[in-house]
Amino acid sequence: MEAKIVWLFLFVLLYWAYCIYWGWRSALMAKTASDYFIAGRRLSLWVFVLAATATSFSGWTFMGHPGLVYRDGFQYAYASFYTITIPFTGVIFLKRQWMLGKRFGFVTPGEMLGTYFQGDLIRILTVIVALLYSIPYLGVQLGASGYLFNVITVTDAFPDGMFTQNVGMWILSIIVFIYVAAGGLRAVAYVDTLQCILLAAGIIIYGSIALSYAGGWDSLQDGLAKLAASDVGKWGTTKGYGGGDYNAYFAIPGVIQFTAGLGKETPVGGLWTGIMCLTYMFALMGIQSAPAFTMWSFSNTDPRPFAPQQVWASSLGIGFILFFFTAFTGMGAHLLGANPAVTDAGLTISTVLPGSIAAKPDSLVAHYMNLMTDAAPWLIGLLAVCALAAMQSTGAAYMSTAGGILTRDLYKRYLNPASTHNMQKLAGRMGVGFIVVSALLVATYSRDALVLLGGLAVAFGFQMWVPLAAVCWIPWITRQGATYGLLAGIIGVIFTEKFGIGILTDMGIDFWGRWPWTIHSAGWGMILNASVCIIASIMTQDEQQLAHRMKYHSFLQEHASLSPGKRGLVPVAWIITIVWMFFGIGPGAVIGNDIFGAPNAGVDGWTFGMPSIWAWQVLFWLLGVGMMWFLAYKMEMSTIPETEIEALVEDIGDTAEEQAQRV
Repeated sequence: MEAKIVWLFLFVLLYWAYCIYWGWRSALMAKTASDYFIAGRRLSLWVFVLAATATSFSGWTFMGHPGLVYRDGFQYAYASFYTITIPFTGVIFLKRQWMLGKRFGFVTPGEMLGTYFQGDLIRILTVIVALLYSIPYLGVQLGASGYLFNVITVTDAFPDGMFTQNVGMWILSIIVFIYVAAGGLRAVAYVDTLQCILLAAGIIIYGSIALSYAGGWDSLQDGLAKLAASDVGKWGTTKGYGGGDYNAYFAIPGVIQFTAGLGKETPVGGLWTGIMCLTYMFALMGIQSAPAFTMWSFSNTDPRPFAPQQVWASSLGIGFILFFFTAFTGMGAHLLGANPAVTDAGLTISTVLPGSIAAKPDSLVAHYMNLMTDAAPWLIGLLAVCALAAMQSTGAAYMSTAGGILTRDLYKRYLNPASTHNMQKLAGRMGVGFIVVSALLVATYSRDALVLLGGLAVAFGFQMWVPLAAVCWIPWITRQGATYGLLAGIIGVIFTEKFGIGILTDMGIDFWGRWPWTIHSAGWGMILNASVCIIASIMTQDEQQLAHRMKYHSFLQEHASLSPGKRGLVPVAWIITIVWMFFGIGPGAVIGNDIFGAPNAGVDGWTFGMPSIWAWQVLFWLLGVGMMWFLAYKMEMSTIPETEIEALVEDIGDTAEEQAQRV
């Protein structure tokens, strides 16, 4: 047996032992439904910081993101700003959701929204969003883990891998199911602490491998300069659509593209226009507005972990890793043989990577791993476990929270309102099993459908912004406004993605393509969502319902309002945020194409010795970290309330007898 296989199994067994240990230990600690579903609201600071970071940045960050940087170049690398936009959602909502959960005993977002709006339809829609998010997202992660192990276990004795993708996927999923079903969210959180460290370490390691094979920083920049001076690449040149006439790997192709047929044609010079980058970041904001993160917020003792997770762990730490090491990995691959067109043009530094990567960019990281087969076989085993941990970190969280949502918002709400804690835990474990099996079946027998559904997940999560904004900030939004707006947003997302477009085409409707006018489906969904919400809220104002909603907002105003000395900073916060979004991740980002030197000016013509677009991204990443610090700490949006929150109930689902026992 080859050395890399021995190391692979050794590291995997150690990792599995850690997972099973926390599943067993957490099962012993889960005495009540709240213990099982939200860790008894007692997660410690550093456990949440690491666990929430691991959940936010999944196996897609580890495997898929570098592949897309390779495929589309620096114009796509603006997606790395999700290290800021994902926790930005947390800054807006997590603290206030925690306060409501602590005060009123909410365990799931459906309970919070249903109680606040006094309606069941919004609760059901929340369950639907949770399922539409969890099942395809989990299926993509599990499928990727099976594919990785298929590639990694290729040896002379097993030229097609020791496991097929499907077999590997099912085997690797068993352990995840065991520890999640056994221990609930607490087990997920403690396993995620290790997974976060492994995710970050793995990206740094394979980024360092890429930089090493490229010959170091200076050699990499020289190679990128030669590539930028050519017209070689997937998208050719940007052809003056507002982004200049440059190699499309090194420039955004303009602010927006109003292509004929509402986006049915291929965009000129690349997909990632300024407005596309902005709306794609909106989609990824859906990760921390998805129902799962509401339950993460409820699981904390206090809001103390929110700010360090949002500012230092995510924005600064993961941001540094992605803007540098992922860029090394993705852009360096062009110079190492992964791009046949670049190789044919004689622009490579070496050809250690196969040209087949061009047909499957997601395989890029696996091929970097295999470069270590002879030099450091133990490193392949470690990196494989890093990848496995990255893929399972998010999947485990969505398994646990979706199981809780099914239990609390369907089983306990409608089927067995008097269910005991033990019955709820059993139903939660069955819910986890349902989610896992559903994801595996779709991934096994309908991978095309999985890919189509996977594209909907984060965009669905972003549609939760409207009902969360209502609960946390805007009492004027009515039940009808939030409910019909959310439904309209879901419809808008579906019918601007391949899944819905396929349905329309079968019906003979063929008016637009995916992401019309280079606006992501999350953007189209929110346009419909907000429009319907505003119109419906105007038409359905009711003083009695407003008085009910104001009970929650009065509580928030009492405990979460800014001190008088800081209220003057509110306009400053708005200006900073809007300016950063416009120039950092939106239409204004086209300035970054050549403000620090034209892409084809060469290293000596680049102000900072790196392509202007890369320098612009690094600059606005640093400014984004400053913005997040200002909002989270200075504006007190993620700090501990000055007055202690007194819980009216520990768990809104407790029976009267259980509440009496607690007292």
